[in-house]
Amino acid sequence: MRLFSIKRFQSLAVYFLCALAAVSVSAQPPEFNANIIERFDAVDAFQAVAVDADSFYAITNKRLTQHDKNTGRATQQSDENSQLSDALIHLDSGMVFEGKLYSAHSNYPGWPMTSSIEVWDVATMEHIESHSFGVMLGSFTWLDRYNGSWWGAFANYDIVQRGMTEPYGETYNTVIVQFDDDFEVVQSWSLPAEILRRMSPMSNSGGSWGSDGHLYLSGHDDPEIYVMALPETGPELDWLATVRLLGLNGQGIAWDRTIDDNILWAILRSTRQVLKIGMPVLPDIK
Repeated sequence: MRLFSIKRFQSLAVYFLCALAAVSVSAQPPEFNANIIERFDAVDAFQAVAVDADSFYAITNKRLTQHDKNTGRATQQSDENSQLSDALIHLDSGMVFEGKLYSAHSNYPGWPMTSSIEVWDVATMEHIESHSFGVMLGSFTWLDRYNGSWWGAFANYDIVQRGMTEPYGETYNTVIVQFDDDFEVVQSWSLPAEILRRMSPMSNSGGSWGSDGHLYLSGHDDPEIYVMALPETGPELDWLATVRLLGLNGQGIAWDRTIDDNILWAILRSTRQVLKIGMPVLPDIK
């Protein structure tokens, strides 16, 4: 009788573990595929790409290069005076708004983490503005404008940097932030644990709002983009879908809002290329 009870307990345990596993698998959001339409060689395609009606802008740590959007020909580069070059450490994702290119910037991998927003006039590629966050919520990695607000992310990392004994902020501390026009924090959200696990030991590198009203996020290395929504309640973003693309390895992304086609721009750091990507039209997912 005792042996039967133990066996029955073991069977029930296995059943519940299998049930939990099935729930976990079924809870994963749907996956879709994207395709690369065109590749452009760009020596500064190291951190991110920004885009406007006529040009794309390849972004590296200290410099931006403007390229003709149709041919990929380099047309202008950002100014590189010594004072600016000394001040810039780690530019990251960028976006163009009203003739200005806004780029997230941090002192990565320095400690404590400090961040700022750096701004260029796209007509002249001259640096014209800077907004400092100082020491805040992590390393500022991306910035976007959507629905009357500024949005961005303060990334943290599980990687232990040279000279440190503790993780660089820990990836689970990464936050997505909504700002007002003065870059004051209005709200912030965390990311689902599974997305953070996939991004670890790095973090969220890119973000851009789509015309469908969803926020698209990229990591640092993986060939996938996460489709997110603001939650009705609670502090964590809702994970709606995943878009996979072989040949992508994360970094900064930018939706092309100047055309009706479903085009996203990204980079492939390993080959110093800017990618023009045809994104899937997602069903009504919530």
